[in-house]
Amino acid sequence: MQCSWKAVILLALVSIAIQYTAIRTLTAKPFQLCPLPSSTHSNNCGPAGALQETDPPFERSGGGGCEDYPYVSFNATARKTHILVLATTRSGSSFVGQLLNQHQEVFYLFEPLYHVQTTLIPRLSHSRNTADRRVMLGASRDLLRSLYDCDLYFLESYIKPAPANHTTDKLFRRGASRALCQQPVCDAFGPADVNVEEGDCVKKCAALNMTLATEACRDKRHVVIKIVRVPEIGDLRALVEDPRLNLKVIQLVRDPRGILSSRIETFRDTYRLWRIWRATGRRPYNLDLSQLTVVCDDFLSSVSTGLGHPPWLRGKYMLVRYEDLARNPLLKTREIYDYLGLPMDKNVEDWILASTRGSDEPSAKHKFGTVRDSAATAESWRLKLSYDMVEYTQVVCHKVLHQLGYKSVRSAEELKNMSLSLVQDKTFVPFS
Repeated sequence: MQCSWKAVILLALVSIAIQYTAIRTLTAKPFQLCPLPSSTHSNNCGPAGALQETDPPFERSGGGGCEDYPYVSFNATARKTHILVLATTRSGSSFVGQLLNQHQEVFYLFEPLYHVQTTLIPRLSHSRNTADRRVMLGASRDLLRSLYDCDLYFLESYIKPAPANHTTDKLFRRGASRALCQQPVCDAFGPADVNVEEGDCVKKCAALNMTLATEACRDKRHVVIKIVRVPEIGDLRALVEDPRLNLKVIQLVRDPRGILSSRIETFRDTYRLWRIWRATGRRPYNLDLSQLTVVCDDFLSSVSTGLGHPPWLRGKYMLVRYEDLARNPLLKTREIYDYLGLPMDKNVEDWILASTRGSDEPSAKHKFGTVRDSAATAESWRLKLSYDMVEYTQVVCHKVLHQLGYKSVRSAEELKNMSLSLVQDKTFVPFS
């Protein structure tokens, strides 16, 4: 008992020293975060990527810190550009994601927030519940921050069933990422296999090893993530303002009438009542109108923020209309790459030419496929929706239609007249 007060003081001093060292490290070296470099050490990480007792502490024994790890010293001299494609379902986001995925120095992830939603709020679709939204957004931001740091172990917490030994075959749309379908992650394909079909990747590659995927991520110059489960750009402010991430956002928008038409065709059960309205000309009394209005409300809020040019988005925001990309894919892609500060390599141009001219391949008809006649697809909704559905959409979404430059139609004849484009010539310059 005589020494107890000494022990308390000693513990207090140790605690203060640890906190001071941590704060000094983070403030003095904000971009030199040192994840473990080898697969041997990576296996000591838990699902959240936390360091274990066997891990070498940062700058132990007066070492050089990040300089001890070759791949981290690369990041210190040439920061990675992190890219986020912000979109909504059936707006052409898979196409935009693939435009970036084709770049040889890009590590691409297709909608990792799918796992967050299915784990935390399985039934969340268009929920406006404040508590649901807060839970989803908080978890999403934490996961995105970890993934941009190439901490793929954090994702394991949301994959069901839980990966065994950091290995899983349940990663959503793994085959959509070139980096996850080539060496060192997958040995089934070599450097000469440039355009690997998603289905072939899933069939021929073994289960995904998260340690190898982490190494592949760290080896790339840029990390690109596509998401459709964050409502608006304001929800991402904490990530955009994080100086460690060097994040740039591409917000993809599409005519809400086109989004509605595509969802009716793709999610037939969920949008069954909309199909009844289209077939009978009578709107069902129990139709869930939020399936449309939430899209327009989120677009309006997000676009108003982005085009309002708040200081925190300077140099970080670009608005892209799907219709502009569909009509002039090569030109618009060059604009996107210029905004990102990335050179367009030949892989990207070749993929654009192969993917926007239409195809008889089965992948072109898949509901999530990207190989199609893009120009013809952009306004094909006009031949599928009835005029009364279009008229209703124009009423409830008139503000965002006007802001984004989409013209309204005043008759069924005008709707079906495909010689008249409903997309105004409008230029959205990246905020610089």
